[in-house]
Amino acid sequence: MSYEQTKYWSVDNFSGSEENLQLIKEAALWITKGEVVAFPTETVYGLGANALDERAVKRIFEAKGRPSDNPLIVHIADIDQLSELVSEIPEIAQLLMKQFWPGPLTLIFKKKEAVAPSVTAGLDTVAVRMPDHPVARELLRAAGVPVAAPSANLSGKPSPTTAGHVFHDLKGRIKGIVDGGKTGVGLESTVLDCSKDVPVLYRPGGVTKEELEAVVGKVNVDPSLLSDDQTPLSPGMKYTHYSPAGTLYLVQEKERILELVAQAKVDGKRVGVLTTEEGACRYKEADVVVPCGSRTDLASVATALYESLRKFDEYGAEVIFSEVFPYEGLGIAIMNRLEKAAGGQTPL
Repeated sequence: MSYEQTKYWSVDNFSGSEENLQLIKEAALWITKGEVVAFPTETVYGLGANALDERAVKRIFEAKGRPSDNPLIVHIADIDQLSELVSEIPEIAQLLMKQFWPGPLTLIFKKKEAVAPSVTAGLDTVAVRMPDHPVARELLRAAGVPVAAPSANLSGKPSPTTAGHVFHDLKGRIKGIVDGGKTGVGLESTVLDCSKDVPVLYRPGGVTKEELEAVVGKVNVDPSLLSDDQTPLSPGMKYTHYSPAGTLYLVQEKERILELVAQAKVDGKRVGVLTTEEGACRYKEADVVVPCGSRTDLASVATALYESLRKFDEYGAEVIFSEVFPYEGLGIAIMNRLEKAAGGQTPL
């Protein structure tokens, strides 16, 4: 499906002005009509459609070019909407919702039949979250329906953290975009399966494993290493994601990056390096050096990660060498995204 014009609604993140509310209501009306609309959340921009309308949900997959066996997250504005979607709410889920909702935590429940089949990719569970973003919450209230929404980018590309990123990827492919400014967290939500006896972490994100365990005790971690013939149990577990056009390599040692840059230049490649503010002056021989936050503040790295990956495309980098981050706290989520972007290649 294509559109001659993708509508654009520019609203203020923090203003509840009548003008902003009217624009949001207009965007929400298109969702109720079965169209697909992109909107900001505190994590990344989402591509939303009525989660109870199978035809509308299929338009998400068409717009993104997303594989049909990859489930979606349903977004709600109010806890009361859970009753439309899930058959039971375990005690553990109640504790987590009280602590982390609204926020960047997606919980997996046993589903109800009302959920459109394409949302769950044939699974008997559904992933749900309540976003912590004023524009997202207002849009969901105005739509009055639960909204299925993966990231609003072409499948496999870096997730969008600005409306401009969405427009670049999906212009003419969706009905409209609600521009609520730049997102905050910068990485997709944590995904936790609460339908198990012991909850299982399927995707690291803005809420860390340590924070989850402080509330509910032991949390198991799924390695997320699926073969091509397996069905992913959650969004973000399968396929290469978040990738720039150039080939991305993760490199353990900074000195090794210097060697690899020199070799790639000899081979005639346009070379990029993903580093941090502390290392920006180290890689002067590279064609494109993109500092991504500060190594002493991993939240700043998470916020800037996808925008940084997109910059390499803007500058035509053919090969990109990235520094790595510690596998602890938010660093686990950052490395998860970088490993997906690199296509699962072993760090050099």
